[in-house]
Amino acid sequence: QGERFHLLLAHNLAPDHPVHLGMEHFARLTLERSGGRITVTLYPSGQLGTEKEVLELVQLGAITMTKVSSLSLESFSPLVGILNLPFLFRDREHNFRVLDSAVGDELLASSANVRLRGLTYFDAGDRSFYAGRPVLTPADVVGLKIRVMGSATAIRMMQLLGGSPTPMPYGEVYTALQQGVIDGAENNVTALTVNRHGEVAKHYSRVQHIFAPDILVISEVVWGRMAEADQQLIRKSSEEAKQFQRELWAKKLVEYERMAREEMGVKFYDPDKTLFQRLVQPLHQEFEARGPEWAHLIQTIKAL
Repeated sequence: QGERFHLLLAHNLAPDHPVHLGMEHFARLTLERSGGRITVTLYPSGQLGTEKEVLELVQLGAITMTKVSSLSLESFSPLVGILNLPFLFRDREHNFRVLDSAVGDELLASSANVRLRGLTYFDAGDRSFYAGRPVLTPADVVGLKIRVMGSATAIRMMQLLGGSPTPMPYGEVYTALQQGVIDGAENNVTALTVNRHGEVAKHYSRVQHIFAPDILVISEVVWGRMAEADQQLIRKSSEEAKQFQRELWAKKLVEYERMAREEMGVKFYDPDKTLFQRLVQPLHQEFEARGPEWAHLIQTIKAL
């Protein structure tokens, strides 16, 4: 029959977020396939702590699983930071080709040495700027206080663009925008609607600088206790949940953009990306200079 497992999956997104719905699908599949032996209980909306706090608890095995942005995971597992390089991916298709390749698998496995095993990638779209005024060229970023995640790559990117990077937890962004503590932020369209940032920032500029996936992570401590058959079952469920979530994301995004435009009065812009691309090239060189493995991975990704 096999051992019983009760897995706690904590994360910081809202229960109606497409990534949360992907994790619900994962929980359903796992329960079904294990005949009720392996249950997954979700704790959304940062109930058990910030992304960083939850990751630390997952390392200890106190929480079994989490969903983490590659932007947060890089401070625990630096190699994952490659996925956060601005303008590394040409578009969504290129991003998926890489994540579904041997390179994607290698990056998922790269955090196991810090007791965090990546299982699969969820689509978190592309990140763009939104603020109280339009960002059409890098000159519009200069001097703006822009919220970024606690990622060295995102901070460095913002410095190269001339902005003032302001790391803060996601849950504090709405109030910070409202009170003028920050001038803007960078994220995908769900931030405008699911988290209602479109109420306090009316200009969204599709620069699409970073395609940072969300990563489903399990504690290496717990993973090591599982029979191989159960590990396979979890892997299979997470792969199917990935496909389900990608389709859902694509559908929802169309709906969210309409909501942002029509119900929230957000204006959308399509700036010339090459202006931004040029300024962040030094970051690509800095990454490649970290060593042969880094340079090889980056070149492989660009060639895919």
